Amino acid sequence: MPEPTQSYANHAQNRPVYWAVYAIFVADLVWTTYRAIQAPNAGTILGVLTSIALITLALYARIFALTVQDRVIRLEMRLRLRELLPATLHARIGEFSKGQLVAMRFASDAELPAIAETVLRDKIQDRNAIKKMIKDWQPDFLRV
Repeated sequence: MPEPTQSYANHAQNRPVYWAVYAIFVADLVWTTYRAIQAPNAGTILGVLTSIALITLALYARIFALTVQDRVIRLEMRLRLRELLPATLHARIGEFSKGQLVAMRFASDAELPAIAETVLRDKIQDRNAIKKMIKDWQPDFLRV
């Protein structure tokens, strides 16, 4: 089945299964905390600590995955910019912030140089403003 077209309106990815599991962890924390208050003992306290550990693990797993993804995006975008920008702008590639690079990643090769020049010239930092400049969206269905 073909992937849906991405655009500014629908580019954000939502992982319902992840958030459903996370909600179960939170519900478990509430339940085990209630039980620990009603009948404090080693087992109920361990249940609370286990629930906290699972929630923390889920949060860190997400944070670590997003951090790695952002590092890859920055590398990929710097390589794309080196290939696509005129040589006169190569020295300025290091001026792009992480947010700017992440926002521009959806731009097609044809429109990326103009968007990059505008972002540098106008010092645009707002990710949404940069994403709204993109007309020819290149989908990324592999991100977390």
